Amino acid sequence: MTTLTPADAAEAAEAVAQAAADRASLSIVGLGSKAALGRPWNAERRLDLSRLSGVTTYEPAELVLCARAATPLAEIEALLAANGQELAFEPMSFDALYGAGRGSIGGALMANLSGPRRVKAGAARDHILGLKAIDGRGAAYKAGGTVVKNVTGYDLARGLAGSYGALAVVTEVNFKVLPRAQTATTLMLPGLAPKAAVAALCAAMGAPVDVSGAAHLPAYAAKALGFPAPATLLRLEGFSPSVDERFDRLRAQLADFAAGERLDAQETERVWRAVRDVVPLAQAREKIVWRVSVAPTGGPAVAAAVQRALGGEAMFDWSGGLVWLALDPDAAPDGGAELVRGAVAVQEGGHATLIRASDELRARAPVFQPPPPALEALSRRLKAQFDPWSILERGRLRAAS
Repeated sequence: MTTLTPADAAEAAEAVAQAAADRASLSIVGLGSKAALGRPWNAERRLDLSRLSGVTTYEPAELVLCARAATPLAEIEALLAANGQELAFEPMSFDALYGAGRGSIGGALMANLSGPRRVKAGAARDHILGLKAIDGRGAAYKAGGTVVKNVTGYDLARGLAGSYGALAVVTEVNFKVLPRAQTATTLMLPGLAPKAAVAALCAAMGAPVDVSGAAHLPAYAAKALGFPAPATLLRLEGFSPSVDERFDRLRAQLADFAAGERLDAQETERVWRAVRDVVPLAQAREKIVWRVSVAPTGGPAVAAAVQRALGGEAMFDWSGGLVWLALDPDAAPDGGAELVRGAVAVQEGGHATLIRASDELRARAPVFQPPPPALEALSRRLKAQFDPWSILERGRLRAAS
């Protein structure tokens, strides 16, 4: 595979235009933190954007940050923290899963990343203001801008979120940032089974206490983080007096589920970073890992159905709507794809993604949820408009791209 390393956006556009002219397939990489996500690469050329790095504009008073696509997330987070701000969508790191570092700001958009705070703040697509990109013909364009109310034309910036580079090569992004909370605490309910835990999480999410994280760690995941029993976790953030008052109200409201315990700010940061990055399950390197998104009340049922048949371990985020499953790679020939997706189908809505598995398994099992026919037809029309010769990330999302 030939690797192309452009020094700037203009050189990147030239590389894409040449690949289009040659009808040569092109894989796109920033810092490589998610190289093992999706079907194995089989492209003829690799476009390495690692030199397209650096913050181009940061206006703390305007809550706007603009950066080239391969700017490390760690660099951006440090800059924002120094100014009392943050990326509110709390992008997860794949380092624990793949051992490949924190990743880039462009990769966060392309995978539409989010962490536990998604229940309150949304995902990357909800914070993108604009971007610069290159389509599959090699033509550069801009979408959106640097203000919240961009109302002209189609919202291409949001539309590219979660496209994994299959529609365009993003070279620069503009994100909305928000003030960082003064402090945070966690209400921990010990000993609950998943169904009762999710009921408690949903009750908390419906209470007027502004929960910013709602997760449940069954025994295995809880033990990995130092808890002696299953732990149901609810995070509260803000100014200290407000956090204290909301914590007391929430603990009293959930007293019928379990006697709540309080985790201080330092412990809260440690635990929620681990939840964000799936550390309790990712540490078992031999396990394959599934990421399942369903309605919150459906999470325990999906996990139970899979575990009855294949064993494995689970943990829950987003009030139960995000289920992580770690399975033995020999539990099923297809890595559990049929069973996992069958369990999701019973919930009448949702999707499952094979996040970590061997190259051989990712080559033969559908990594991403097969879309329904209408959505598949729409996806193919979009692909034809953005990338008419299908040179970008050919075969990464599905076998017949």
